[in-house]
Amino acid sequence: MPLSALALVVLAGFIHACWNIAAKKAGGDVRFVAFTSVVLMVFWAPVGLWVGWQQVPAWGVREWALVLASALLHIGYFIVLLRGYRQADLTVVYPLARGSGPLLSSMVAIVLLGEQISALGLAGILGVVGGVFLIAGGPGLWKAAHDPHQQARVRIGIFYGGITGLFIASYTVVDGYAVKVALMSPILVDYFGNWVRLVFLLPTLLRDRPTVWALWQQQRRYALVVGIFSPVSYVLVLYALQVAPLSHVAPAREVSMLFAALLGGHLLGEKDRGPRIAGAALIAAGVMALGMG
Repeated sequence: MPLSALALVVLAGFIHACWNIAAKKAGGDVRFVAFTSVVLMVFWAPVGLWVGWQQVPAWGVREWALVLASALLHIGYFIVLLRGYRQADLTVVYPLARGSGPLLSSMVAIVLLGEQISALGLAGILGVVGGVFLIAGGPGLWKAAHDPHQQARVRIGIFYGGITGLFIASYTVVDGYAVKVALMSPILVDYFGNWVRLVFLLPTLLRDRPTVWALWQQQRRYALVVGIFSPVSYVLVLYALQVAPLSHVAPAREVSMLFAALLGGHLLGEKDRGPRIAGAALIAAGVMALGMG
């Protein structure tokens, strides 16, 4: 992986961890997804419209189909992720989602897209996935917890983390195809995908407007953080995909777990920091292996 692509992925990982902590604190549902989409649409309008002024009129059926598919997969991702955050711990849902997503997308890239990966790159993928597993709790995830309530939360977290990872793998492959094969602008894939998302999300804002307004008052600062910064992290990843293999970029994104392990434990008061630090170190080693492989 080129050093420039690795640098983009590392910066994207830090931003990604930060906005996920904000999303966890918001405790929102599909209406929070709609809030963030509105913020994204308004805040990034100058950039999106400027870049799209010449390119979008040339789009055909393939380009718009990719935007539609990406938008629907991102909606599913956000809804499942936020539901998992409401019902389980971030340090279970987030690591499992981030770990299973790149594993699946890398397998698709290697098996279906014909990408090649070295032994060092493969070791890097395994290191990233293993580190995420440690951060999520390691073998303790399958052990019976003394607290039935906590045991149930862990099971729920595993479920939502896995489903979220499936969405991550799906939209990563679709968007990777859009920027690598269809040669679409990463900015436009994300920005106009957000317009499509809003078409589906708008009815949630129009129903029961007093409740929606009250939720906006409670969650607006978190919606501003997610709406402004989440597209930055993802567009950086899409630019990295233009110059590096998807099977390398997707696992390297999990450098965000380094930041989530440190920031999440401190800001959310989460325990069991030892395994999580070890997992973060393993992720760092895996990312370095990917960068060299």
